[in-house]
Parts: sequence; C-alpha cells; structure tokens
Amino acid sequence: MAESTQMEVETATQTAPLPAKPTFKPLKAHEMSDGKVQFRKISVPPNRYSPLKKAWLDIYTPIYDQMKVDIRMNLKGRKVELKTRADTPDISNLQKSADFVHAFMLGFDIPDAISLLRMDELYVESFEIKDVKTLKGEHLSRAIGRLSGKGGKTRFAIENSTKTRIVIADSRIHILGAFTNIKVARSSLCSLIMGSPAGKVYSKLRNVSARLNE
Repeated sequence: MAESTQMEVETATQTAPLPAKPTFKPLKAHEMSDGKVQFRKISVPPNRYSPLKKAWLDIYTPIYDQMKVDIRMNLKGRKVELKTRADTPDISNLQKSADFVHAFMLGFDIPDAISLLRMDELYVESFEIKDVKTLKGEHLSRAIGRLSGKGGKTRFAIENSTKTRIVIADSRIHILGAFTNIKVARSSLCSLIMGSPAGKVYSKLRNVSARLNE
C-alpha cells in the first residue's frame, strides 16, 4: 500500500515538458495593414516649388534608400506622394518621411529637416504672431523684426541656446526640436512679440539653457 502511494506521488510530480517558446518575426509595414498600401500626401506651397525642384534628389535619396518608402511628385495636383513598399521595415517610416517633407515645405533646410528621419523625439510646432498678440501694420512688422534681430542675430541666439531651428515665414513661426527645447524657444519668442527687450530675453535664455544642460 505504501509503495503504491509513493509511485502515485512520483508520477504526479513528473510534469510534462513545456513546448518550445515560439519566435515571431516582426511584421512588415504591408503585413500590419493586411497587405494594403499606406499613403501620405503633402501639399507643395507655390513659394516652395522651385526649392523642391532643386533639392529633389536630396529629399528622394534618404526616403527611398534608407526609409524604404516610395516617393513621387504629382505635378498635376502639386503634391508629394509617399507610399509603403513590400520591404518597408516599419510603418512609422512612412510618417517620419511625411514629417521630413512637410518640414522642408515649411522652410527648414534639408540638413535640419532630415533629423526628423533619424531621431524619434523631434517634431515641428507652428504658431502665428496673432495667437500671442493681435498686431497690425507697422506694429506687426516691428514684431517680426524683433524676432529676427539685426542680421538674424536674435533668432540665431535662441536657436543655439535651445538647440532648435526656427523659421519665420511672414507672421507664422515654425520651431523644430525636442519638446522641452521647443517650449523654451517659444517662451522666448513670445516675450519678444509682447515687447520685451532682446537683452532681457538673452539673460533669461542663458539661465534656462544652463539648467537644460545640467
């Protein structure tokens, strides 16, 4: 009787071996969307048509070769069209490529805009001067002048302190950078729009940039 109970205990403790852990390869972009091709279209403003023609190869090469995304210019619709391919490694590559082209359309240089393809934490934020303060005529012109400074000195100072890139297109302002840096740059630009002297903005920038570098 004792022997039979011992045998039962031994058989109970001998559990069946677990099956091998399955290994799944990451899904390709076209597999994620059930084989459907994903599209993005970016409108080309009239003032960026000529620069786009000159810089087309610089835009085409990284998108087609590195991001594995198809790109073409629709001359009739004046749009840049992007679509995923069978060998597109990640669906996010399509959105990164669209952000890169959009940044170029806003006026950013290719070396600055291309960082959107390589770094995930960067994005573009846009706002208008009227969002901060309602200005018209000469007052608006003076505010735009204050933002740039003599020979672009003020804009360069803000860019270098906050590690961002700024485009001032008439009354619209576009900032490219990381979230925290964009916040600091926007705060400085808003102070200038509200009428703060450049010297006061510089000193505040120095303090904030020192904290950012810590």
